[in-house]
Amino acid sequence: MSPARQMRNDAGIAVHEVWSLSAAERFRGHRALWWSAGPAGELAVLIVHRRHLERSRYGKGWHAWWPRDPFTGELVIVTAQGERRTAVEYVRVRPSHLALLPDGRFLLVGGRTFRGESDGPWSPNAVVFSPSGAPEREFCVGDDIPALITDRHGGIWTAYGDEGVYGGHPESGAGLAGWNTEGRATWAPGDRLPAHPLQGCTGATEGDQVWLVWYTHSRSGTFLTRVTPSTGEVTSHRSPVDGPDGFAVRGDRAVLTRRDHNRRTVELTRAEFDGATWTATDRLMLSVPGRVVGHCGQGRDGALWLRAGDTWLRIEA
Repeated sequence: MSPARQMRNDAGIAVHEVWSLSAAERFRGHRALWWSAGPAGELAVLIVHRRHLERSRYGKGWHAWWPRDPFTGELVIVTAQGERRTAVEYVRVRPSHLALLPDGRFLLVGGRTFRGESDGPWSPNAVVFSPSGAPEREFCVGDDIPALITDRHGGIWTAYGDEGVYGGHPESGAGLAGWNTEGRATWAPGDRLPAHPLQGCTGATEGDQVWLVWYTHSRSGTFLTRVTPSTGEVTSHRSPVDGPDGFAVRGDRAVLTRRDHNRRTVELTRAEFDGATWTATDRLMLSVPGRVVGHCGQGRDGALWLRAGDTWLRIEA
């Protein structure tokens, strides 16, 4: 892999182009689907051949491809030293999220779960895989999950959608949750949020802290919630951007993005924190090399990772 390329677009913003799925792989039928940025600055992308997939007439971009169950794929880990690829076989969950765990393990999570007959247990929708790509454990992390991120110690953090909040699952009903890799809920917001979440937007980490971005009913707006996993401490502030797709924070500075759905532009906002309020300092339209659809942004230690088509970009806060 060549080093990350810095480019200046028409907005004058420094954007690092980190990795793209090659034209040769696309020609051979490979599709880049679920992805995540890791806490060490690595990029993870799960590639699946078209023979394992079917295309929805309703989705846009990579969201239009759905795997036939079970399926086989290849996990690509991209670092400054190059690429590492691992075969992943007989995946039985239909993923919405990929996340990295310590010691080379990784996690695939489906966005939905289903309850058994007569109020039986919820079906598993999360699978932990070994570094070699073998499934180790499966469990349920709630229902209707639009946003998920893992911290550097392997904690799993989820923000739920309205069907999860009102659908009867106990942890989803709280709007936000923390989990361990045994499938046990380790954190719940209780009454420490300024309002009850209705929809998760995106997530980020900064050192040992986790940020979950969510919105509630229109009168209250969007909030940035910071959780300290070691203590359970929670701090929330109103977001300077309604419903962002991406968020990254470094100290008192942040960068947020909102997509222009299925177009090659995003709205980028830079913000600063004065100790009480996040305030937008710059707002502009950013041209990107591919069409931007859902699940396009994730923040790690001050860097916002942005997916544009089959290209991944990094923008510093």
